[in-house]
Amino acid sequence: MNHPSKMHNLFITFLIMFFSCTKPSSALRGGVLVGGWKPIPNITDPTVISIGKFAIHEHNKESHASLKFAKVIKGDQQVVAGMNYNLTITAADGGARKNYVALVWDKPWQKFRKLVSFEGPV
Repeated sequence: MNHPSKMHNLFITFLIMFFSCTKPSSALRGGVLVGGWKPIPNITDPTVISIGKFAIHEHNKESHASLKFAKVIKGDQQVVAGMNYNLTITAADGGARKNYVALVWDKPWQKFRKLVSFEGPV
């Protein structure tokens, strides 16, 4: 079979969502949890900006919206099979700027990027 089945895609999406909701426990006493969420140190990094723009573009396609990317205002990242990015993005909706939260799964070595969720305005 050349294409993954819908069930396979659903399973992968479920795993991403499950692990994206998991945060490091305070019981770890400050240790780093592999797969845990960490703040993105530089939200103006070109990769982060590219992922923010991608999130807006994909949301516009899926929702027939016309948001215009403005900037990423904060974000966290999580190492998975690739990287999950949980970004708070400012975008123009008509004349008003509003904030949205997007979860993007990125595997740059495969040139793969997927918008997992998009919420807002928040």
